[in-house]
Amino acid sequence: MLELYFWTNKRKPVKEIRKIIATYDQLDLTEEKVALAAVVNVEESSYRRIGARMLVRSNGLWTGGISGGCLEGDALKRSQMAIFKGEASKVVYDTMDDDNNQIGVGLGCNGRIEVVFTPIDAADPNNEIEQLKKIATAEVPSVMLKIIDAPPGSQLLGQKRLVEQDTPAIDFVGIDPLVLQESVAATWEQRRARIIQTQAEGGAVTLLVEFIRPETRLIVVGDNYDVSAMLGVANELGWECYVVGKAKKLTKEIYQLAREVVDFAQADTLPVHDYTAVLLMSHDYNRDKQMLPIFANQHPRYLGMLGPRKRFQNMQNDLKEMNLASLPFFYSPTGLEIGAESPHEIALSIAAEIIAVFRQKKGGFLKDKEGAIHERAGQVSKGNIPAK
Repeated sequence: MLELYFWTNKRKPVKEIRKIIATYDQLDLTEEKVALAAVVNVEESSYRRIGARMLVRSNGLWTGGISGGCLEGDALKRSQMAIFKGEASKVVYDTMDDDNNQIGVGLGCNGRIEVVFTPIDAADPNNEIEQLKKIATAEVPSVMLKIIDAPPGSQLLGQKRLVEQDTPAIDFVGIDPLVLQESVAATWEQRRARIIQTQAEGGAVTLLVEFIRPETRLIVVGDNYDVSAMLGVANELGWECYVVGKAKKLTKEIYQLAREVVDFAQADTLPVHDYTAVLLMSHDYNRDKQMLPIFANQHPRYLGMLGPRKRFQNMQNDLKEMNLASLPFFYSPTGLEIGAESPHEIALSIAAEIIAVFRQKKGGFLKDKEGAIHERAGQVSKGNIPAK
């Protein structure tokens, strides 16, 4: 008799947005107020990118971060001021010039970072933290509109709206709906933030169209000791982990690290979405041959198979109808070439390859890359407003 099992761990992976949400939910907001500091634009070098966030409490404690540590002290003071005044503010940290009066100069940032500080109204069901809660549980990317520059006194700075991919018409602070529709569509297509200069009902504004990825989902197919190493690396990255294997072979650590564990016979019940990576690491050729079509037919963003090139060639011969070499999402041998030897090193190389695939990068040495390490947000002018 075939015995099937299904095990779920309610523990969620730790990610910065989730940490901010968890902190917020634990507070007594009748006694304490909070503000959110968010990086909304970056030029040249910066440790953090657009979307980095920091939740600041009125007592001076904070969660998250907007830099590598050089800006948090000043951001704390400005966040508390936003709480005190009850209105959003913006500051530009410019560390490209040798101006000793600038915060962060001399610390090696050499960049220009724009940060918006927004007090959070706990009574508002659509405040930014509540919007982030929706994003944190989404299985598809999200787009958030946010006014990051506006005329003084207009009360537009910090206004935001979460937009779903198929929203037919977007109404936001009087901006031309066609401009919004085009900007959101371009953001979805390019999978990166855009910054728009345009007109709103209160005058000329700068709008951030932020692209927010869902949590990476990792499905590990295998039940040997090296699975725990892969899950350990993935959990550090905040990924949501699933395991397919035999219950009797799985260790306690694997159960602690995985969101769900299912038997091989239930592999097709696991959810696959656009940000899912599947890794075949059963060390059993026949098992991988059985599992590969199940996941390949769901077209995950990444499908990797552990083992040497000869293993891939044999699999290609045995599954000729699938034409594995033509599948753009199939990677075998799997991982980046870093000379990995131990299970944890191999897990690191595979995780790095998954990130590179999801971010559409090649995974080479940064010292060999020409130009900036990160792409800048797209700068677009709409409505006869000159781009800055």
